[in-house]
Amino acid sequence: MFLNTIQASEGSRKKSRRVGRGIGCTMGKTCGKGHKGQKARSGGFHKVGFEGGQMPLQRRLPKIGFRSRTAKYSAEVRLGELEGLNLDAVDLVILIENNIVPAFTKKAKVILSGEIKRAVTLKGINVTGGAKLAIEAAGGKVEV
Repeated sequence: MFLNTIQASEGSRKKSRRVGRGIGCTMGKTCGKGHKGQKARSGGFHKVGFEGGQMPLQRRLPKIGFRSRTAKYSAEVRLGELEGLNLDAVDLVILIENNIVPAFTKKAKVILSGEIKRAVTLKGINVTGGAKLAIEAAGGKVEV
C-alpha cells in the first residue's frame, strides 16, 4: 500500500450539485432557490432569530429571573447548628470541617433560627441583628 494509491471508498463522497446550467438539468435558471427574495440573492443572510423586520420572539418575551453569582459561595448557619458544635470559638474553617456549610463556601451568615444557650465566640462570620442579640444574651460575642 502506497500513499499515492489511497482513495475514498465507493459511494462515500457525494457529487456536488451543478446549479445554473440551463433547463436540461433540474437545477437550472433559479437553481432551486425559488423566485426573488433575500434567500435567492447572493449573500442573502440574516442573523439567527430574524423575522423579516417583525420584533423577534426572544425580544417580545419578557426578561425573567436573576441568578446571583455570589450565592453559590455564601451559606446560612442556624443558631441551633452552633449549639450542636460544642466549641467556644467558631470560624469559617470550623464550620466547613464539621460539614455545616459546603467546602467551597467563602462567607457565612448566622441567622436567628433555633436557640443557643452556650457562650460562643464568632470570628469572621456575619450575623443578623436578631442572632447577634441571642448570642450576646447567652454570654457569647461576635468578632467581625
